[in-house]
Amino acid sequence: MNNFLKEFKDRGYFYQCTNELELLDLLNKESVNAYIGFDSTAPSLHVGSLLQIMCLRLLQKHGHRPIVLLGGGTTRIGDPSGKEETRKILSEKQIEKNINNIKKVFKIFLKTNNPKLKPIFVNNYKWLSKLNYIKFLRDIGRHFTINKMLSFDSVKLRLEREQSLSYMEFNYMILQAYDFYELNKSNNCVLQIGGSDQWGNIVNGVELIKREAGNHVYGLTTPLITLASGTKMGKTEKGAVWLNKEMLSPYDYWQFWRNTDDRDVLKFLRMFTDLTLDEINNEKHKDINELKILLANNATIMLHGEKEAKKSVNLAKNIFQENSTGENLPGIKVTQDILSKNIVEVISFVNKDISKSEIRRLIKSNAIKIDNKNINDEKFIIDKSLLLDKGYVKLSIGKKKHFKITN
Repeated sequence: MNNFLKEFKDRGYFYQCTNELELLDLLNKESVNAYIGFDSTAPSLHVGSLLQIMCLRLLQKHGHRPIVLLGGGTTRIGDPSGKEETRKILSEKQIEKNINNIKKVFKIFLKTNNPKLKPIFVNNYKWLSKLNYIKFLRDIGRHFTINKMLSFDSVKLRLEREQSLSYMEFNYMILQAYDFYELNKSNNCVLQIGGSDQWGNIVNGVELIKREAGNHVYGLTTPLITLASGTKMGKTEKGAVWLNKEMLSPYDYWQFWRNTDDRDVLKFLRMFTDLTLDEINNEKHKDINELKILLANNATIMLHGEKEAKKSVNLAKNIFQENSTGENLPGIKVTQDILSKNIVEVISFVNKDISKSEIRRLIKSNAIKIDNKNINDEKFIIDKSLLLDKGYVKLSIGKKKHFKITN
């Protein structure tokens, strides 16, 4: 148990901590319960949440018990952290459906035979839905000052940019602090982990528990992962890398890791695989493409199993052969309405994270192929007979992106 914080730092998970020496002493003495909250805004989490899941997995590895808070209550409000606009309000039915889907991933990553380390799943709607507004303001709201709430980045940035911030969202930080208080009371939870953008919310919870219950609890944050390209990991809605198999095939998941920027490979091997740090150091002198395959295999095994990882390797080998037919690719259904338009529209439909101007540029540079034949006319229309012949066509965008188009 005493190695948790050391490995947490060595893998690049550490950003900030409240009372670090005190927390280290506690972790040396006993097994603790710690939580991370996940709002249920979509039917699946994406790789942007994977670092937090890996933190819970590491916690469990070192003999501590993870609590997964699924925000059935806070999802109804919306966390303003890192957001430029108000979150879309979902129906209660949709939120419950999302929660049930998201649980599947945690049951894979946090699977254990030790009943004392099995993840505890909680839904904050259980207590938030029962709050009496006047009582809550009197008992909990009195610990929060407007001055301090306005100083947090999640609020300050929206106000500086003159972007709308609803009173509902403004209250989110109080509700998150209350979640920690409730979990400390009901599940003896003494540690909250979150991204660095959650620091203010976490500190609020630490202080609330100290004032209201007199208990010492701790906060620990991770850095926000920025890709070598400068973008945040998994933050775009277009082309999101989902963790649920129903929303992204194991092969596409494998390909995401296989296509990692050279500069990120070693960092991601530390952060997103179970390989020991010694194993990674022993491998780091290998060819970069071998390291990317090592990353893709280990990340895919963790989520989808060894069988799917092997299938993905074999599929990739087959697809990237010069004359591959693409038969084994996951199929993408395209309606006749789209197919009857030109190749630019078809590619835009199939691969939404590429602009039409970029598609036209690729066509001019002979980087677009249908069934391994160059397409150099942006008005080209896929002939129905091609689909009738074998039931699909292979669309290639550059050397790395290949799609099986079905009708």
